[in-house]
Amino acid sequence: MDIFQLVQLMRDRGASDIHIGIEKPPMIRIDGLLTPVKDENLGPQRTQSIIYSVLNDDQKRKFEEDNELDLSLEIRNMGRIRMNVFRQKGTVCAALRSIPHEVPNFNKLRLPSIVDDIVKLPPGSPGLVLVTGPTGTGKTTTLASMIDYINTNRKEHIITVEDPIEFYHRSKQSIVHQREIVADTKSFTNALKYVLRQDPDIILVGEMRDLETIRVTLNIAETGHLVFSTLHTSDAVQSINRIIDVFPKNEQRQVRTQLSFVIKAVISQQLLPHFSGTGRVLACEVLSDTEAVRSLIRDEDPKKLPQIYTYMQTGKEYKMQTMNMSLKELYESKLITYENALKYSPRPEELKQLIGGQYYYFRENQ
Repeated sequence: MDIFQLVQLMRDRGASDIHIGIEKPPMIRIDGLLTPVKDENLGPQRTQSIIYSVLNDDQKRKFEEDNELDLSLEIRNMGRIRMNVFRQKGTVCAALRSIPHEVPNFNKLRLPSIVDDIVKLPPGSPGLVLVTGPTGTGKTTTLASMIDYINTNRKEHIITVEDPIEFYHRSKQSIVHQREIVADTKSFTNALKYVLRQDPDIILVGEMRDLETIRVTLNIAETGHLVFSTLHTSDAVQSINRIIDVFPKNEQRQVRTQLSFVIKAVISQQLLPHFSGTGRVLACEVLSDTEAVRSLIRDEDPKKLPQIYTYMQTGKEYKMQTMNMSLKELYESKLITYENALKYSPRPEELKQLIGGQYYYFRENQ
């Protein structure tokens, strides 16, 4: 099979990812689970031939220099693919992810209600909105849906910096300029250094992956712009900690203050198997920028920051929720099983108490 046949198979079977490597057949991920597409294992020459067939000369040269390559592909009649090429035991391997043709809307994604408030913020509202979670939990899709709503309903200048570009946004009511690392700019830091000269209203930073990118992103959010970005963190408290801890000790006090002023919301995501066994369901933890939360972020006592969790438990009026609150709601709506609710819970014992005897009721009626 060549890469085009694999992508077609991925589309036909509703898979999210393809993995190409040695000593295994090509694998596709359906509803979070990997399954082989054929019985034949691939050797080093075959994997390199399949992967190199879609790379141009510059991409091959860059990969052979760095042993790493991120790119996106537009395949006629099949849509867009995000691709990462890497080496494993000296051989060429790749992971490909399917990107939907259209940006899903809020209702289809079942995003938390705070998202509706974020995309309707008045023009000129400054702040930082983080969407966090492990790889493959839909962070890019959530951000794309927010950008699409703003693009459709507001007259703004939106600039995105991505590595690589995944969803294409055609300008609607807004003007959208999408910049890709390597193709359009050297790095996130380089692009953000000049972005304020491009008269933006809203900026999307594909990933806050290093100290300098985080530093510049915070500074931009402080200048009166709405900034969206992602972190590979599993919950809201860890996200705040990650931003603070990446800075040297002598800067952390200033960063705490800066972050407390710019943070608008942190949305931490997971994707769980649907109760039916087909498809996946979004679970979200939400932190919003109340005065109490801002005060805890500024406090230098390391014991204070974890208290944010308590405010999320009791902050429903501010549209906050913990991951367990989200899992409980999904379980009670019969969208996920009890077993998966516990499996994906960061605090399973707490979740058992939240659900209580309702577990037995649903078990008897399934």
